[in-house]
Amino acid sequence: MSQALAITNHDHTAADLRRLMSRQRDGDVVRRLSALALVLEGKSRAEAAALSGMQRQILRDWVRRYNAEGVSGLTSRVGSGRRPELSEAQMQELKALVIKGPDPETDKVVRWRCVDLKALVARRFSVEVHERTIGKWLRQLGLTRLQPRPFHPKKDAAAQETFKKTSPA
Repeated sequence: MSQALAITNHDHTAADLRRLMSRQRDGDVVRRLSALALVLEGKSRAEAAALSGMQRQILRDWVRRYNAEGVSGLTSRVGSGRRPELSEAQMQELKALVIKGPDPETDKVVRWRCVDLKALVARRFSVEVHERTIGKWLRQLGLTRLQPRPFHPKKDAAAQETFKKTSPA
């Protein structure tokens, strides 16, 4: 036989929890509030869990969070996520390098491509990432994929002007 759930947080009655349900936008929180309301109305843990679409152990965990934190404890928590590959200073340095553009003699490219930046990041920061990650980082830094037309580093502007066709108009 399952042990009775003890709700020690008496801030809300079952009717109060049902009123709070109508104001919630998160469906998971509504389901948890409904289960707690059922428990406060005297339903067993198995009945309340079955009516709310969860298992008894999960209901027990939510009751414990409600007892400790109140209604605010019923929201889903999001983890901190994966640690960034590059620090903020390294990201700013990468942005400056991209804006400055490649040096054709040392970098052997006329314009940056993601594959070139991937190799640059590996050399400079000792971090191996996928080309798509480079693209995501560029978007995070506010840089677009649009690039000016590359030009030859040894072009002669005066020779271009003399070569242009001039119309007799």
